[in-house]
Amino acid sequence: MISKAQFDKEIEGIISNAIREDVGDGDHSSLSCIPASAKGKAKLLVKDEGIIAGIEFAKLVFAYVDSNMKVETLIEEGSRVKYGDIVFYVEGASQSILKAERLVLNAMQRMSAIATKTRQFVDLLEGTETKVLDTRKTTPGIRALEKWAVKIGGGENHRFALYDMIMLKDNHIDFAGGITKAIDKTKQYLKETNRDLKIIVEARNLEEIEEILKSDGVYRILIDNFNYEDTKKAVKLIGDKCLTESSGGINEKTIREYALCGVNYISSGALTHSVYNMDLSLKAVN
Repeated sequence: MISKAQFDKEIEGIISNAIREDVGDGDHSSLSCIPASAKGKAKLLVKDEGIIAGIEFAKLVFAYVDSNMKVETLIEEGSRVKYGDIVFYVEGASQSILKAERLVLNAMQRMSAIATKTRQFVDLLEGTETKVLDTRKTTPGIRALEKWAVKIGGGENHRFALYDMIMLKDNHIDFAGGITKAIDKTKQYLKETNRDLKIIVEARNLEEIEEILKSDGVYRILIDNFNYEDTKKAVKLIGDKCLTESSGGINEKTIREYALCGVNYISSGALTHSVYNMDLSLKAVN
C-alpha cells in the first residue's frame, strides 16, 4: 500500500488541479459583484440520506483556497445523515467560500455516495469475518478520494495502483505462458529489482488454484467468478496456505452468501463505479 506521504501528495494534486480547472484566471462571477472585503458564512446542508464523507477533504480545500477560512463541524466523518442535517459551517471571505464551493460539493457528494454503498456492503457481512475491498475501477484523477471514501464507509483498500502490489490476472498469466511461469518470472523480477511487493494471483477454476498452490510466495488468491459451491471447495483447498478473495459481479444479493463460503475478502468495483451522488448543498447563512 502507498504511504501516508504519497497519499497526501495525491490529495494535494487533486485539489490544485481541480481549482485550476474550475477557477482559471478568476471567479469572475464573484469578482464582479462581491467586494473582496465582504465576509460570509455558509452551511453544508444534507438533502438526502446516507453516510457523510469528505469533511476532512473539504477542510483541506477551504485551507488551500484561503487559509483564513474557519470551519465548524457539527457532524463527524462517517456518520449517518438525513435530509435537513447541517454538517458544518464555513466562515470567511465570501469570494473564497464561493471559489471553493463547487469542488467541495462535487467531492463530498461523490465520496458520500461511495461511503454509503460501502457501509451497506459492510453491514451485510456483519457476523462474518470477511472484509470488503475496493478495486482500481475508479474515476481517473480522483482515485485517492474514492478510496478514502471506501475507508470512511468501513471498507478496506486494495492496492492503490499498479506500483504498490503485484496482481497477476488472466491476461498476465496468458501473456506470460501460464500460471507457474508468471509466478516464477514475478519472483525473479522482484529479486532483481529489490522490491518487496505482495503477490496476488487470479484463478479461473479449481485446477488453476491447485497449480498456484504449488508455488511459494503467493500472498492471496483471487477466486474470480466462481459459484458458491466451487468457492467453498476453493477455500477448503487453499486452507491457511494464503489469503482468499472473491470477486466477479458480487452484489448486495450475493455478497453475504460468498462471505459464508469462508473467503477472507470480497472485492467489488461497484463501490466506486456504480453509485449515485448524495444530494448536498452549500447555502449562505444570512
